[in-house]
Amino acid sequence: MSTEPLLKTPLHALHLELGARMVPFAGYDMPVQYPLGVMKEHLHTREQAGLFDVSHMGQIRLRGANAAKALESLVPVDIIDLPVGMQRYAMFTNQQGGILDDLMVANLGDGELFLVVNAACKDQDLAHLRQHIGDQCEIEPLFEERALLALQGPAAVKVLERLAPQVAKMTFMQFAPVQLLGEDCYVSRSGYTGEDGYEISVPADQAETLARRLLDEPEVAAIGLGARDSLRLEAGLCLYGHDMNSTTTPVEASLLWAVSKARRADGTRAGGFPGAARVFAQEQEGVARKRVGLLPQERTPVREGAEIVDEAGEVIGQVCSGGFGPTLGAPVAMGYLDSARSALDSQVWAIVRGKRVPMKVSRMPFVAQRYYRG
Repeated sequence: MSTEPLLKTPLHALHLELGARMVPFAGYDMPVQYPLGVMKEHLHTREQAGLFDVSHMGQIRLRGANAAKALESLVPVDIIDLPVGMQRYAMFTNQQGGILDDLMVANLGDGELFLVVNAACKDQDLAHLRQHIGDQCEIEPLFEERALLALQGPAAVKVLERLAPQVAKMTFMQFAPVQLLGEDCYVSRSGYTGEDGYEISVPADQAETLARRLLDEPEVAAIGLGARDSLRLEAGLCLYGHDMNSTTTPVEASLLWAVSKARRADGTRAGGFPGAARVFAQEQEGVARKRVGLLPQERTPVREGAEIVDEAGEVIGQVCSGGFGPTLGAPVAMGYLDSARSALDSQVWAIVRGKRVPMKVSRMPFVAQRYYRG
């Protein structure tokens, strides 16, 4: 356990005022739930709009004529042709093709890119950028200057358009500078819940004012990390450090869809990212293990770390994320399975407290995603 004092987001006092139960997360003191409780917070986000404090995430600005080309040398993603006003999911890879972190990249135009990286990785990501492309573009961390709010759920659009009507016209993964309450914000139509919604980068000293204004709207409730986790799990979305890490490749993590066509072996700008040779070899030859969805066939939740066995009791994998899915009304999980045992509807078992819990290999997402594509 770290003896470092926990960091606080600009909304820390507001969380305490709202009665949040606080827990350490990625070095920050973060709200895991509010008095409403995880189950109701989860369902409220699915039905109305939930407001999440994700200010612990790292925001980084890259500037310069070569910024896109430079960043493209570190990710298996098409950054050079990313349209202005659009955002794309990306991954930093290492020389073995392992995932150092996953991130969002937006093109602001005029040689300016806006990155959002994971909280636990932000310092190492910044060092990685500076080491490899620091001589090719300006790298500006915005860790202290900006906060990040996520407004998620089917009512998010009508709530946010009361403050800025133009956000209603945005579609999934669009990114734009938007004035909210007179402050210069960046708004993307995206999120980590499988629902329609927005992520809002706001000056840190204005975050509480904006959060209170949004919470004043009748559709909005404050939502903690507990429901954020159950929402992303139902949506089949990876959590870095759990569902992938530096020893997991995009192919093993079932994230090959995120490797842009232009960067694949037969693409117009094939390779050129760390670990490309291994990723291409795995794409051609297959992998020994891969991430799959798992639906426990009993009410027993199956947690991260549980071993997965076949009918003979041989270990064939491990659960990487698991819990209860309030929308499904049933437990859900993801895990890494031997590829030979990963066919849809295959019967496998998890070992939970010495007992075998039957599970079926399932498609993901477990709950249909409702992103707004126009």
